[in-house]
Amino acid sequence: MTEAGWIILVQLAVTKAVPLLLAGLGGLLSERSGVINICLEGMMLAGAFGSISGAMATGSPWLGLLMGGVSGAALGIVHALSVVRYRTDAIISGTAVNLLAIGGTEVLLVSWFGSHGSTVSVTKLPLLGVGSVAFHPTTYLAFLTVLVISILIHRTTWGLRLRAAGEQPQTLVSVGVSVQAIRYGAVIASGFLAGVAGSHLALADLSQFVERMSAGRGFIALAALILGKWSPRGVLLACLFFGSAEALADGFQGTSSRIPPQLFLAMPFVLTMVVLAGFVGKSRPPAALGSRLNEET
Repeated sequence: MTEAGWIILVQLAVTKAVPLLLAGLGGLLSERSGVINICLEGMMLAGAFGSISGAMATGSPWLGLLMGGVSGAALGIVHALSVVRYRTDAIISGTAVNLLAIGGTEVLLVSWFGSHGSTVSVTKLPLLGVGSVAFHPTTYLAFLTVLVISILIHRTTWGLRLRAAGEQPQTLVSVGVSVQAIRYGAVIASGFLAGVAGSHLALADLSQFVERMSAGRGFIALAALILGKWSPRGVLLACLFFGSAEALADGFQGTSSRIPPQLFLAMPFVLTMVVLAGFVGKSRPPAALGSRLNEET
């Protein structure tokens, strides 16, 4: 492969890692607070639909990006109320949120846009860079978010409380800090980041909404969260790994007529299963992950 080919492959790998990274960081906030979040997939899908709807309504992809984040946060509120307030099992709640996003976006696609399958195209987010090396703004935002979340978690009082909520929530209760408030904020922020991840798919990768366009990326982001051991740097490296796998699959697809193209499409998901089978037992989740709080907390 030529040098130009390697540059294109690296750019593609970074681009493919962006939605995984944003969603994975969102999942990190939620799960470090003690709330299991398997509904990243649904939040991404809602964000993709919200971003296109916002871009169409305002004519601005930037406002569309914001609306995508808000749409994901709205599902974060639903999940937070279900798990934190009403103490529903997080797996059941997450599954319901995913189904709500799939069914809701399909219904709204028909009722709002009068179409099946996809919307019309809108203006994409611009490319920013120097020469042939350029990325969409969401790419820079994703890597900046890694730094910001790392600082917040390890260098601030809020981060200390977030980690305590996921490890020893009773410690926070004993000093008068509301564990519920911390978990509400973390899950809603998780939804916002996952919504922005979906916006990247709709406004950067494509320029339209397509039914079920998240295509399992929310679950790959969860795998990256486990592989990355619930740390910002670990999630970054894991997402780059999965992004590279997806880029390689795209690069090799069509290079050999003897190999079914479905094999390349399945490559990222096969790697996800292999990684989880090899590493899930070696990753220690937050001690209070999935715990249900008593009324006094």
